[in-house]
Amino acid sequence: MATEIIHFEKISKLYQVGTEIVHALQEVSVNINKNEFVAMMGPSGSGKSTLMNILGCLDTPTSGHYFLNGHDVSKRTDNELADIRNREIGFIFQTFNLLPRSTALENVMLPLIYAGVSKQDRILQATEALESVQLADRLHHRPNELSGGQRQRVAVARALVNKPSIILADEPTGNLDSKTSVEIIGLLEEIHRLGNTIVLVTHEEDIAEHAHRIIRLRDGRIESDDQNKNIIRFQDLQEVQA
Repeated sequence: MATEIIHFEKISKLYQVGTEIVHALQEVSVNINKNEFVAMMGPSGSGKSTLMNILGCLDTPTSGHYFLNGHDVSKRTDNELADIRNREIGFIFQTFNLLPRSTALENVMLPLIYAGVSKQDRILQATEALESVQLADRLHHRPNELSGGQRQRVAVARALVNKPSIILADEPTGNLDSKTSVEIIGLLEEIHRLGNTIVLVTHEEDIAEHAHRIIRLRDGRIESDDQNKNIIRFQDLQEVQA
């Protein structure tokens, strides 16, 4: 039986812009189970970024309930949300969000510092995470000494280091060339294969086609939520290129 990890129950988010009320999300209800690979798509203004922020505990809904691993996190304080983010959610961003003066190892260790992990264990866990994304030879390189693909791999390692419940990838290939984009998606596929739940936000159809389920948003509502019957796999693309 599938284990539910994310449950949105009539989530709405309103913003006031001057005298106007903007309905960014309107009573969105959705469930995501453990070890699903879900892509979220939608045009600009569809609400997908707002949905991602609430899902990642970066924001709270105006109304409705968000259950993460069975716990209602809808009305938590900022400090409580920060703790949940650090324990439960690994983030991968389009712009990498790496500290420019810190090495790859130091960047990956950052979530472990917030989690109160000892220095010796931080080094060990961060090294293992970087090895898992094939960057064992780049531990002490700073971001400006790495390619775009390598920087995104550091970001992936940082997302994985706390062994979170969910990986949230927000346009993870947006700043990469097509070849490197495919490699990063291949890495996400491998992470999913090993048991992680992945939610991918993208506007690129060919990237979304790697997910097993595609949710499309429009005007703050879910327009469609379908299983992907034509999954593209990294291995298949490699065979075609060969």
